[in-house]
Amino acid sequence: MHALKELKERARTAAEKPAPYGRDLDLRAYESEAPERPYVESLDQLEELGEEDLARAGVEKSGRQRSGSFVQIDGTVVHRKALEKGLEILSTREALEKYDWLWDYYWKAVAVDTDKYTATVELEPYEGYFMRALPGSRTIYPLQACLYIREPRFVQRVHNIVIAEEGSELHIITGCASEREIRAGLHLGVSEFYVKKGAKITFTMIHNWAEGMDVRPRSGIVVEEGGLYMSNYVVMEPLRSLQLYPTARLVGEGAVARFYSILVAQPGSELDVGSRVILSAPGCSAEVISRAITRGGFIAARGHIRGEVGGVKAHLECRGLILDEGGVIHAVPELEGRAADVDMSHEAAVGKIAQEEVEYLMARGLSEEEAVSTIVRGFLNVRIEGLPPLLEREMRRMMELSEEKAL
Repeated sequence: MHALKELKERARTAAEKPAPYGRDLDLRAYESEAPERPYVESLDQLEELGEEDLARAGVEKSGRQRSGSFVQIDGTVVHRKALEKGLEILSTREALEKYDWLWDYYWKAVAVDTDKYTATVELEPYEGYFMRALPGSRTIYPLQACLYIREPRFVQRVHNIVIAEEGSELHIITGCASEREIRAGLHLGVSEFYVKKGAKITFTMIHNWAEGMDVRPRSGIVVEEGGLYMSNYVVMEPLRSLQLYPTARLVGEGAVARFYSILVAQPGSELDVGSRVILSAPGCSAEVISRAITRGGFIAARGHIRGEVGGVKAHLECRGLILDEGGVIHAVPELEGRAADVDMSHEAAVGKIAQEEVEYLMARGLSEEEAVSTIVRGFLNVRIEGLPPLLEREMRRMMELSEEKAL
């Protein structure tokens, strides 16, 4: 109880401060009340969201080739179920009531006083998911989660905790989406990931918000000896503003983190997206790769790698294309070496499509529009090493759904 009281005090102090960077939002402009939604035992019974709504969030309504599902609409968890042995899915509040030991993880990967957005998740009512892979369990199919906003001007607060116990393997597809008609709304998402010794988490996130949405995810990852955390992040459709800067701490020997981001900024969108990796043990490695395209919006593509001990290896890469006038890409790669024997590199490039490439394809029968589209799709086609074939197919399918509208 003393620790919880201290958390509340830290949160209250942080809630009074403005955001440290980017567009500062007035939290009083959003609504905290939303209708309670009925719980359903099967996604087939979820009448509020059709197959197309869920597909935009990367969710398969039939549940085929999925090892479990979690769906939250506004502030209500409407479905959560694990379908394979060795997996557990609960709402975060349920999990905290069920497991006393979970408090040892609560707000340990993300600081509650990081900013006013993390603070308000603690101070106000929230939901979110708890996912856990038991020791040695390996899922055949990915888990799927959907965080959906239906009410206009609603602030959705979620606190997610994911634990892959020793030797386990966990694949997650999470989709965030909202009603297209929403002119304003806010999503505040805190996510904490814990990868134990020899475990693996693959986390794929697809964002399909409405144009008036502001989104503030805050994520932290702790990877122990021989563990692997892989993040695949895709945002292609317009939204008002997004700030995303997950931090992975590699604390065990041979731990690995890989971040892949695919960003398309539509006119009027502000995307401030990056990844940070702190390598604190020998033999750790990291890779941060982003592909950014602006069609008139603003992108800050950040990356920060810090090597704290010798014997670590890391690479950071950011490439951007400016397709339309008025678009801006600000690449911010950072390398920070704190030991003599570190091997870290970075490369960044921002430009436009080469005219000779367009002409080459047009000479082979493509129209100019088809040629540009082909080049752009090739630019976004990042090969992700180590992604299971099923998950790779699913990611490509979800990207194609977004590409149809975005490009």
